[in-house]
Amino acid sequence: MKDKKVLFISQSAMIAAIYVVLTLVFAPFSYGNIQVRISEALTILPYFTPAAIPGLFIGCLLSNIIGGSILPDILFGSLATLIGAAISYRVRRHKYLVAVPPVIVNTLVVPFVLYYGYQINLPIPLMMLTVGIGEIISCGVLGSVLLKVLDRYGRSIFKSS
Repeated sequence: MKDKKVLFISQSAMIAAIYVVLTLVFAPFSYGNIQVRISEALTILPYFTPAAIPGLFIGCLLSNIIGGSILPDILFGSLATLIGAAISYRVRRHKYLVAVPPVIVNTLVVPFVLYYGYQINLPIPLMMLTVGIGEIISCGVLGSVLLKVLDRYGRSIFKSS
């Protein structure tokens, strides 16, 4: 029982760390009103382990703090990632739907953060379009590639013993 708890925490921490590193390495693309956050490809990881849910949340939270985001972005952006990851875990039986919840949740939440938090004076539907495109690229395309590779070659990484 204790080993499973340690494994869960270790996997969560590793996922959070990888999320932060990817976000910061690709910082020019990770922040702003038009962004493709490469680290969002990791949002497919709830397909393999529930440890990805807190890992993605903490990774997003830390990335937003380190990246100098404002408080509403730190809170609501990170909560959007948490909600997307939790829903992805719920739909994991349908492998290729796992990337969809983060796209939808971020497309619905982030434009309001940009509009009200950062005072970006663009129509919210336009920002939904730009955020949605960025999420489709990162979660949908890159995430699906990662899902396919990990499903084929890396499944043992997430085994519980």
